[in-house]
Amino acid sequence: MQPRNMSMSGVVDLAALKAASEAKAKAEEARARRQDAGPGAGPSAASPLVIEVTEATFESDVLQRSSEAPVVISFWADQAEQSKQLNAMLERLAAQYRGRFVLATADVYANQLLFQQFGVQGVPAVFAVLAGQAMPLFQGAAPEDQVTEVLDQLIAVAEQRFGIVGPEIDPGAAAQQAEAAPPRPATPQELALSAAHEALDAGDLGGAVQAYKNVLADEPANAEAKLGLAQAELLSRVQGADASAVRAAAADRPDDVAAQLAAADLDLVGGHVEDAFGRLVDTVRRTAGEQRDEVRLRLLELFEVIGPDDPRVVSARTALARVLF
Repeated sequence: MQPRNMSMSGVVDLAALKAASEAKAKAEEARARRQDAGPGAGPSAASPLVIEVTEATFESDVLQRSSEAPVVISFWADQAEQSKQLNAMLERLAAQYRGRFVLATADVYANQLLFQQFGVQGVPAVFAVLAGQAMPLFQGAAPEDQVTEVLDQLIAVAEQRFGIVGPEIDPGAAAQQAEAAPPRPATPQELALSAAHEALDAGDLGGAVQAYKNVLADEPANAEAKLGLAQAELLSRVQGADASAVRAAAADRPDDVAAQLAAADLDLVGGHVEDAFGRLVDTVRRTAGEQRDEVRLRLLELFEVIGPDDPRVVSARTALARVLF
């Protein structure tokens, strides 16, 4: 690994991840309160400098915190010993740097949407997020002196280009304060949502879909469950898809509704949100009757995944209204 020149090239679009995290955040917090921190590659739950990030907590733990300090994301897998060794090194460095950066570790098998959105090619892989913008740092194992050189560059860029200087934190004192806070018992609603999120994290997409539907059967207006269901169904549709074949079919058959729906799903998961919306709005324009209804409903589902307040959703809703009316 060579230290990376800290330009902002390779920036990753994080909007889809933000929307997905909102679907699961509250229930993930409830599950975290019930879990005891155990040994292994994951970071200490008590340390504010080392966190285990998930799709559910990405918004609060990474995007929001990246406006206060650089967040370094280390993608790892239990089967990849090098990634666990790198995590141990980065945890030690996070304590030494005392708040000048925050380390977030992400298990690639439990966080497939993060894995796809960041375009991770293999583990270990390390990215940084500054002021809501993500960039790759390095991939593969590296000696500590090279890792510290990259971290120093990152911290300098954070201060010079964004005015971000992480507050100095005493890891020992912060851990004692976190341990002193008593956990709040999870509510029945949080437990039900947590079960759905656990199924999703485990890759049981069918189980997650059913679990979210169970929540909605009791609470039809539950916004978290609606968002979680939309995400689970989206991931179910793209699972195992041959991206090249799907895109070729959509290009060859512009009037094939199924082909356009499949391509739009891949666009959204890949972070090409406007392309996905534009494709389906155009398909609504070219169709009628039941086919038009099918495409319109899928578009509304994708709006749920991204979130109603996102400007791209607002723009696409306006475009859809023009086509329909």
